[in-house]
Amino acid sequence: MSGTIDDHATAQSTTETTDVRYVGTRVRGGVRVLTYPGGQELTPSRSLEVVSHSPSGFEWGYGGSGPAQLALAILLDYTDDPEVARAHYQAFKREVVSQLACTGPDGTWTLPAGEIEQWLPDD
Repeated sequence: MSGTIDDHATAQSTTETTDVRYVGTRVRGGVRVLTYPGGQELTPSRSLEVVSHSPSGFEWGYGGSGPAQLALAILLDYTDDPEVARAHYQAFKREVVSQLACTGPDGTWTLPAGEIEQWLPDD
């Protein structure tokens, strides 16, 4: 990997749009998802209290249990509403999380707030 997640965060905060919300990368032995602004790590713990799909952690790029847990965690974190997250995370997994891929020179994916806003239904 040519850049680290911290390098990516610095680049994001100084040279690109400020609406970046989630950045995922593969690390030795697993995956890591950070939230921005702030660079806080998103963990499965809060989303596991809503629905437990993958106690072993997050994944992306396909339609399994790890991506379901990530979809739920992102929607729960973003909306801060367990009912909204529970109602929409499976569709969010199919339409968004299953399409995420670590690409580019820094080996990460980014999911901007604007894309989440556009995706969320107008309930």
